[in-house]
Amino acid sequence: MTKIKAFAGVIALSALVAGCSGDSGSETAEEAPVVEEVTDDTVDEAPTEETATKDNPLATKDGVDYASLTGDAAKGKLVFAQCRTCHVTDPDVNRTGPSLAGIIGRTAGSVKGYKYSTANADSGLTWSEEQMYVYLEDPQKIIPKTKMIYAGLPKAQDRADIIAYLKNPS
Repeated sequence: MTKIKAFAGVIALSALVAGCSGDSGSETAEEAPVVEEVTDDTVDEAPTEETATKDNPLATKDGVDYASLTGDAAKGKLVFAQCRTCHVTDPDVNRTGPSLAGIIGRTAGSVKGYKYSTANADSGLTWSEEQMYVYLEDPQKIIPKTKMIYAGLPKAQDRADIIAYLKNPS
């Protein structure tokens, strides 16, 4: 009986993680990452990873600058489907996560009626489009100890599309 309960717990946890796994709901299969063999000849040619630092808090892991992209709100609505597990865009409606209505321009940790982690509430962030873009790539990196368990959106265009949608979710 203990084994069955443990197995059921693993299944439930897997379902929870799958809900936040980054599946955009699109019908195209995601390609496996290409792994290049690094040899002595290619070490100097390998791209450097630009990550957020105190000197450049808006740098991303993938090095794609938000300003170089144009977001598509219709595509963003499709990508946002995975966020709906925890968030809605309806004002004053909190779920597992806070309402994202009016998120762009808002101070982090400021939705009334939602209990934020101390890390989020004390982050001092304002959700500009650029800050949201960096955050969506890796939430835990931007706000360590946030209670948001989402691993992030690795595709730069998906992040830009969600931001376009969040700016006007109607």
